[in-house]
Amino acid sequence: MRDVKKFRRSFRYAYEGLKYSLSTQQNMQFHFSVALLALMMAILFKLPKSEILFILLAVTLVIVCELINTAVEKAVDLAMPDRHPLAKIAKDVAAAAVLVSAVFAAIVGMVVFYEPIDRLIRQAGTGESVLTPGLIWTLVALVAMIVIVAQTRFSEKRLPIRPSLLTAVSFAISTWIALLTANSLIALLGYSLSIQLTFVLYDKRSRQLPALAAGAVIGSVMTALAFYLILVI
Repeated sequence: MRDVKKFRRSFRYAYEGLKYSLSTQQNMQFHFSVALLALMMAILFKLPKSEILFILLAVTLVIVCELINTAVEKAVDLAMPDRHPLAKIAKDVAAAAVLVSAVFAAIVGMVVFYEPIDRLIRQAGTGESVLTPGLIWTLVALVAMIVIVAQTRFSEKRLPIRPSLLTAVSFAISTWIALLTANSLIALLGYSLSIQLTFVLYDKRSRQLPALAAGAVIGSVMTALAFYLILVI
């Protein structure tokens, strides 16, 4: 009986550590969001079991390294509240472990999702003749208007996450590039620019990560939805 209680207690402590990291560490929130998106895409594209296992391995590795990084940072702050070269080295090495695991996860994602996304983009390229430049820019402006309405209509007291206008427009344009060119390399370059803009805004602390991610999702999803609705109509 004591062993059972001890196990339950240790499980609760582990859960509290995970909950603390998710509620206080923005990097952990970002990794969890990307992990959920990757798993949803794996289900959507009906990936085989072996590729899903690689995704789970990469996701688990990143989250574990981020948890260890948080633990090292708090332990170092407790032992050495003042600045010290050794404390900096400990934090830098722990952060490097997260970086290595994140690079590994990014490589796994590019390898696993390249072919299904490439097929999707090539299929979407068949509707290029239906669209005109005026219609495309009108739809981009519509995305911007919806985000502006969301920012002004819902105050922070009503809605804690207000989508970013810049990321919404940027990802809308990148999505149009991907859909119209039907070329995976060009699509990847377009999205790379949007992702770089997102990281620049996040690095400058001008907007929070959830707001940037919300803008990216709105821009991409609304553009893809408008494209396929136009094809159907």
